[in-house]
Amino acid sequence: MEKYVITGGGKLSGEVVVSGAKNAVVAILPATILSDEPCIIENIPNISDVTIALQIMSEMGAKIRMLNKTAVEIDTRPLQNMPIPYEKAKLMRATTYFLGTLLGRFHSAHVSMPGGCNLGDRPIDQHLKCFSALGAECELDGGMINLRADKLIGNQIFFDKNSVGATINGIMAAVKAEGLTIIENAAKEPHVVDLANCLNSMGADIIGAGTDVIKIRGVRELHGTTYSVIPDQIEAGTFMAAAAATRSNILIKNVIPKHLEPITNKLLKIGVQVEQYDDAVRVIGGDNYVGTTIKTQPHPGFPTDMQPQMSAVLTCAKGASMVTESIFDNRFRYVDELRRMGANISVEGRVAVIEGVERLKCAPVKATDLRAGAALIIAALSAEGTSEIYDIFHVERGYENMEVKLRSLGADIVKVDEPDPANETSQKKAI
Repeated sequence: MEKYVITGGGKLSGEVVVSGAKNAVVAILPATILSDEPCIIENIPNISDVTIALQIMSEMGAKIRMLNKTAVEIDTRPLQNMPIPYEKAKLMRATTYFLGTLLGRFHSAHVSMPGGCNLGDRPIDQHLKCFSALGAECELDGGMINLRADKLIGNQIFFDKNSVGATINGIMAAVKAEGLTIIENAAKEPHVVDLANCLNSMGADIIGAGTDVIKIRGVRELHGTTYSVIPDQIEAGTFMAAAAATRSNILIKNVIPKHLEPITNKLLKIGVQVEQYDDAVRVIGGDNYVGTTIKTQPHPGFPTDMQPQMSAVLTCAKGASMVTESIFDNRFRYVDELRRMGANISVEGRVAVIEGVERLKCAPVKATDLRAGAALIIAALSAEGTSEIYDIFHVERGYENMEVKLRSLGADIVKVDEPDPANETSQKKAI
């Protein structure tokens, strides 16, 4: 059982390089199934979600060859349309993307209902609505999602609510459909645009990605490509929040500053200094922060994936802050853990009110999901004393070598492997 041990209170300094975007790469890797030739995907992060996606594709018959630490060659020509079982699907939410890409190539798909972080109800009704509009029959049987279509035909699709996952699945299923598909009320997140750009580099005909109307004209075949994944907006934002919370001066490299504007604007508002360059940002923390209001919204609003990290910063801002979560029901599960560290936070439904305290204190805490884990790391870095963070496998789903990068900035953080008490208990009973 691995945990982080963090001694807080020190300042960070130096520079850190952001890895490829988790939310983009978990869509781009399955998208290579649509290609009729090998593809090279560069700037991939070394995270468990990538490992799982590549393992699924390999077990289906794809030829996977790591060219270096951040580039992989994928030949999906020998890939067979095999069901993706619960044992794999439970490990990451993004297994849903195999629905769109397998349906687009084989006109059928069989994928177990996905797992990932427990952030509340995340139905796939909009995904199924999209597949049905393109001509697929959709069936849920024993937790397995089954899709079948004689052929896919372009159609006009209007999403009842903004959904990144359904938008991505709609794009992938429509790329090889006959005729024109128009997706309205489409998600506009940077990783949606990155997927569209990658598919277009393979020969797809997609326009409008990044707006709320995306048009996909189906093509018969896609060729190979060499494509580099965009930098991770949320990893960059997490380091920005860490710099703010520890009152530090950090240069964060390999970023797209435009993608960071919602985060930058909130940091500026509370009293953090942010300098923007072509592909980097410098964050300079201050001595006194003031509370603010945050409401998570689809892009270009404030990202839900940065809400816990920003809340960790606000725990020590003067006055009250109000954080409203409009995307996920269970995004505030980390609040109890921050309270253990002395934070003054009350939650009512989807609204958290944070009364700033002078300083957080060390405590043993548990990561309840990926971004919650990042928030606890930020809190521990700014707190007095030594904290222990458990269940860090959540963090490793989306952050590459987090403890290594933080140590390069001067953080006192180590990853420790210790026996799991539950396993020890069961072994003693067996004896």
